[in-house]
Amino acid sequence: MAEGLAQEARPRPAALAVSIVIPTYRRAPVLRRCLDRLEGQADALTEVIVVDDAQEDDPAAVARAVDAGARPFAVRIVHRHAPGVAAARNAGWRAAAAPLVLFLGDDILADPGLVSAHLAAHARRPEEHVGILGHVRWARELRVTPFMRFLEEGAQFDYAHMEAGDAGWGRLYTSNVSFKRGLLEAVGGFDEDFTFGYEDLEIGRRMHDRGLRLMYDPQIRAEHLHPTTLADWERRMAAAAPAERMMVAKHPDVKPYFHDALRGWRGQASSARMAALAERIPAAVPVVGPRVHAAARAHWKVTLADAFFAGWERGA
Repeated sequence: MAEGLAQEARPRPAALAVSIVIPTYRRAPVLRRCLDRLEGQADALTEVIVVDDAQEDDPAAVARAVDAGARPFAVRIVHRHAPGVAAARNAGWRAAAAPLVLFLGDDILADPGLVSAHLAAHARRPEEHVGILGHVRWARELRVTPFMRFLEEGAQFDYAHMEAGDAGWGRLYTSNVSFKRGLLEAVGGFDEDFTFGYEDLEIGRRMHDRGLRLMYDPQIRAEHLHPTTLADWERRMAAAAPAERMMVAKHPDVKPYFHDALRGWRGQASSARMAALAERIPAAVPVVGPRVHAAARAHWKVTLADAFFAGWERGA
């Protein structure tokens, strides 16, 4: 924490426009590509702050991926002072020198013009309570599985149901979002009780209480280089369940999203075989396709529900 405070105490260059904060954890090769995609759009008005975990990660691998001396923009590494991504983001924005903070994931590949588009959007909406949310899609190089398409329907992101304009605090995704530093200071940053899951929605709720308008711009685009599987999401849901319990305990008027969405699926019968068939039979195939994919979706929901409620009960 001392390092972050020391960085914050430095005089802030008046010309610096945006600080890009990228927490990273055991993904050095992808981090390098994330930074590569910022070249050509980050300049002297930009600084990049990579936040690593010096205890559980490989600081040397992170340093090689950052390759600070070869970048055309200012980039530095700070260490998070406590476990979890909330602590990492806090270390990053508190070390930031610019009045605007852009959060990216370490597996996010920015489209050309992403940084300037965030700056332009804030120039149009200079009010401190306005944040800008960009769009994230699966990386073009990935083979997007039916399960990954299923995640686009709200489990991971909800862009499919969003239109340009006010997205609401419940869609605050820190993969591609920017805020004025003053708003982060006003709410005290991320709640570090949330080590995995809900840390972005929780700060979104507190920002909402201070008047946040999270404006979604579908033209500020980036790719998500993160293939995932049902087994990955079983682990993720088991870990997210205690975070959801904590969220509703801290904000009793907030409904438990996954708890309510999945409770009817817990313990139900489902077919892993049909889910496997969905990998080979497109949904557009007459008669068979819709049946296979409906059965696959049911299997995914049952599997995630069982994992979630096991985590929910442990969180009690």
